[in-house]
Amino acid sequence: MRYFEKISFEEFKKDVIDDINLYETYQIPTRETKYAAGYDFYSLEDFVLAPGEIKKIPTGIKANMNDDEVLLLMDRSSMGFKYNVRFCNQIGVIDKDYYNNKDNEGHIFIKIQNEGDKDYVVKKGDAICQGIFIKYLTVDHEEEKYQIRKSDY
Repeated sequence: MRYFEKISFEEFKKDVIDDINLYETYQIPTRETKYAAGYDFYSLEDFVLAPGEIKKIPTGIKANMNDDEVLLLMDRSSMGFKYNVRFCNQIGVIDKDYYNNKDNEGHIFIKIQNEGDKDYVVKKGDAICQGIFIKYLTVDHEEEKYQIRKSDY
């Protein structure tokens, strides 16, 4: 089963702000149309990204998915075409085992950079990126020797 949900209010206070009203009203990612592949993630606050500036942005969202799936996060087309704003890592990869990890509950952040020559202005509730769930394949006869990482619980 795949779905988005809000991080806990305790994590929200730690990563974003101690504001119960904002916590109760921000939006879970949605698709704009029936045939859209991407789920829009929405900004929790107003901000301006100046030319050359980099900003790490909390979404307040975590995602659970099936064992053979990954959530890919990418900038929206208009960010690059109109404003020359892009993800610092080009594409974000959210694995299933990131969900509910012990460090941050699987809170998804994005990091964007303004490579344009004008301020990039975002208002609370604006779509700031999109996420697409994708099935993936693994090699046959893969040796099961996975190391425990810090983020595993």
